[in-house]
Amino acid sequence: MNQPESDDDGLFDHCPWLYAEQASERQRAAQEQRRKRLLGGAGSVAGSVRLGEGCFVAETAAVYPDVLHLGDRSYIAAHAYVTGDIRTGADCTINPFTVVRGTVALGDGVRIGAHSSLLAFNHGTSPELPVHQQPVTSRGITIGDDVWIGSHVVVVDGVTIGDHCVVGAGAVVTKDLPAWTVAAGNPARRIRDRREPRGAAQRAGASGGVAPGAAESDAAASGSGAQHPAQEPPALAGELSAFATAARAQAADLLDRCRQPGTGRYVDRPGAEPTVRAHCDAVEIADLLLGEPPPHLPAAEHVARLRALQDPVTGLVPEYGAAPPVPGPAGLPEDGASAYHVLCVGYALDLLGSSFAHPVHPVRTTTADRLVRHLADLPWRDRAWHAGAWVDSWSTAAHWNLRLGTEAAAPGALEALFGWLHTHADPWTGMWGSPTPESGRLQMVNGYYRLTRGSFAQFGLPVPYAERVIDTVLDHARDPRHFAPGRENACNVLDVIHPLWLCARQTSHRAEEARSWAANQLTAALRRWHPGRGFPFGPTPDGTGPGREPGLQGTEMWLAIIWLLADLVGLADVLGYRPRGIHRPEPAPAAERP
Repeated sequence: MNQPESDDDGLFDHCPWLYAEQASERQRAAQEQRRKRLLGGAGSVAGSVRLGEGCFVAETAAVYPDVLHLGDRSYIAAHAYVTGDIRTGADCTINPFTVVRGTVALGDGVRIGAHSSLLAFNHGTSPELPVHQQPVTSRGITIGDDVWIGSHVVVVDGVTIGDHCVVGAGAVVTKDLPAWTVAAGNPARRIRDRREPRGAAQRAGASGGVAPGAAESDAAASGSGAQHPAQEPPALAGELSAFATAARAQAADLLDRCRQPGTGRYVDRPGAEPTVRAHCDAVEIADLLLGEPPPHLPAAEHVARLRALQDPVTGLVPEYGAAPPVPGPAGLPEDGASAYHVLCVGYALDLLGSSFAHPVHPVRTTTADRLVRHLADLPWRDRAWHAGAWVDSWSTAAHWNLRLGTEAAAPGALEALFGWLHTHADPWTGMWGSPTPESGRLQMVNGYYRLTRGSFAQFGLPVPYAERVIDTVLDHARDPRHFAPGRENACNVLDVIHPLWLCARQTSHRAEEARSWAANQLTAALRRWHPGRGFPFGPTPDGTGPGREPGLQGTEMWLAIIWLLADLVGLADVLGYRPRGIHRPEPAPAAERP
């Protein structure tokens, strides 16, 4: 016998998966009112609450977010407690009595069992203050796609749970879990890979002390951040060695396919227009894999072509067919090819045993006062990558000027650069700039790589706040907007691994987590190689750039990325190559230090 309709209201709060098919018109109207209250709630701002198609939020759930983005067909069940910045993909479930607080990002298809807690914040414990006066910190929690978290699980701040994980009921997850992990216990321990037959890990003696049968519970998952290649270095070392051997054998073919018939210029990929950068990428790839210049021309001819591109008046290098660049207020254009050509042409010439024919004149005449004013005017708040890229180009131009035996800039300017950078680095993040609502820490982290590459790394100086940088970068590396499967590109991975690698020379802070991330990325990177064609750059949010087609830019960048990843996990020697150009690990030679 059917119950009265009023009795079903509580049913949907506790079993919201029934709502889509069984709710009456009155109940749908009540849910629509609930949605409207959330969308226009007290303190809400435009865009702070977004509810996808088919979402359900129980009337009895305590939902008081700063930001709430629910993907399609996601729900929050009865008596859940949800606060902070919560973003989910599609088909996510927050079951009854679950607590989700702080900055939490869920991928698609995440199931969170009843009475679980995702606590993306923490309190200090300093003895100088009572607990209730301790500062609150938050590093955030990131959950990948297709993850099942059982009932009564606790996930603490700073944890990333990879795609396809299963976390057993009652587990306490205190460290990152790699993709496909089945884990349980307190603290949660890896039981097996979800793709393995059940019991395989125990038969192999890898139960890790977890009781037999724990892997069969209603959810399981956690492997600590220590589950990195140290677990199986011979296998990873073998993969790296095989890759390097294949890449060297195929290097001539991939360079041939990117040389334009008739002009003898290089294109990034077949069908693209020739660019200056493509020629420089070809030089870098040939140096890495062949130990010599691209075989199409003698080294002297490569040098002659690249040196001839420099405008003698400014010392800048325009794109093929473009007018000479117009210097900016502090010596360099704000954006564009000519700013990057300071890096790529300079280092290509250096690899060929040569150098620019002329100093970069606008940088050579930049005064300290003018430089400091311009640094303050750069778009650090919302375009930190562009600001960092400008610093990279300016400091690299100063380096080339020194190599030519001229003044890097006006007296005191180079010292002023490092003084300004030290005094304006955020001691909380170790970086310059701020996160943005649209892309999180992406601009800030990517700008940090460009800035430090040309300044601190190139001149061999320690970076400020190295431990805070590692915290910021590892938090960013959990952002599924940029590091979910199918979304990673060369730029974003390089801009994480280089800061981790650079700061690891100053501190061992969170070293195991950094190595674990590097090992996972290394395995994924090796799979991206296309025989005879090289690496694709990867997807970009706006669809512009080299994209998914293998080409010179993607190959040059991924070869350097793989070396940095391998070096962080202690396997770089297996590759048999070491970057000597833009991504060189050592300070650039003969660069005078401020």
